[in-house]
Amino acid sequence: MNENFYISTDKSQLDKDLIIDFLSNHSYWAQGRSRQTIEKSIANSLCFGVFTSQNKQVGFCRVITDYAVFAWLLDVFILKDFRGKGLGKMLMTEVMAHKDLQGLKRWGLGTRDAHGLYEKYGFTPLSKPEVMMERVQ
Repeated sequence: MNENFYISTDKSQLDKDLIIDFLSNHSYWAQGRSRQTIEKSIANSLCFGVFTSQNKQVGFCRVITDYAVFAWLLDVFILKDFRGKGLGKMLMTEVMAHKDLQGLKRWGLGTRDAHGLYEKYGFTPLSKPEVMMERVQ
């Protein structure tokens, strides 16, 4: 682990302005998502923040789960200036090792460009896409 950074699930530490700015203005998946929607999604998810040793947030992700069978990983990002330092791997290692997320039968996520990272943590293309459905609005 990188001793200059740490991961926390304490929502009181999250820099919501930073998260909202990144998701609404810089991500490809959440362009234009409202502040209200992002705040509601944070409130109803298990959140992981990546922080410098000076407590500056530089990354984030959240997990939606029933803590028994299923989890969905969303809104994963590391700020541009902090990429290439292994922080995405550090974040994913912490998520997958979290005590409340052990023993789940199925995980899901969507990505356009980070397949290699997620494959290191056991994610694969859908094994039975013919049984999966979605509703997108």
